Amino acid sequence: MSTASTFAAPDWAGYARAVICAAVRGTASPDPPTVADEPHAGAFVTLHKHGRLRGCMGTLDPSLSRADAVREAAISAALHDPRFQRIAPDELGALEVEVSILSTPVAMRSLDDLELGKHGIIVRGGGRRGLFLPQVATDHGLDKEAFLSRCCSEKAGLPPDAWRDPATEILLFTTTVFRERPGPT
Repeated sequence: MSTASTFAAPDWAGYARAVICAAVRGTASPDPPTVADEPHAGAFVTLHKHGRLRGCMGTLDPSLSRADAVREAAISAALHDPRFQRIAPDELGALEVEVSILSTPVAMRSLDDLELGKHGIIVRGGGRRGLFLPQVATDHGLDKEAFLSRCCSEKAGLPPDAWRDPATEILLFTTTVFRERPGPT
C-alpha cells in the first residue's frame, strides 16, 4: 500500500525576506528551501514600504535554480535598485515582500493576446529590453496600449509607440506570486 505525501509550497517571500535581512546586515545568507527545482523563466522581488514601491529587481536567467533566482533578485531589490537608496536595517520590519516567478515568455501575435492583470510583458528592440510585471497594469490603471507604451519608454528606452513596430518583439508571460506582509526581521 502506498501513501501520497503532500508538501507545502515553498515560502519564497519568507525566503526572500531572510535573504534581504542577511544582505542588509552583512550576515550569512540563509539556506534555501529544500524543494525540487521547477522550471521558470526568472524571478523578480518587489519591495513596498507603507504601500509605496521601495525596490523591484529581478533576473531573467532560467539556468539559475529557482532559489538562486529569488536570492539574486532579493539582494538586487534591496541593495542595487538604482531608483532607491539601499534598504537600511531600520526599514526591514516595515517591508512588504513580493516574489514573482515568471513563466516561459511567448510572442504576442496581436493586442488581443494580452490580458491585463494576467500577462506581464517583455519589450525587445534596437538592442534594448524592458519588462513590466502583470501587476503594473492593474496597480496603475493602465489600458493595453498605455501598458505597452510605458514599458517601451520607461523600461526599454524606446519611443512609446515602438511596440507597434514589427521589428520590436513583444513577449507575454504569467507569474506565480508569493506575498508576505511586514514581519519579523
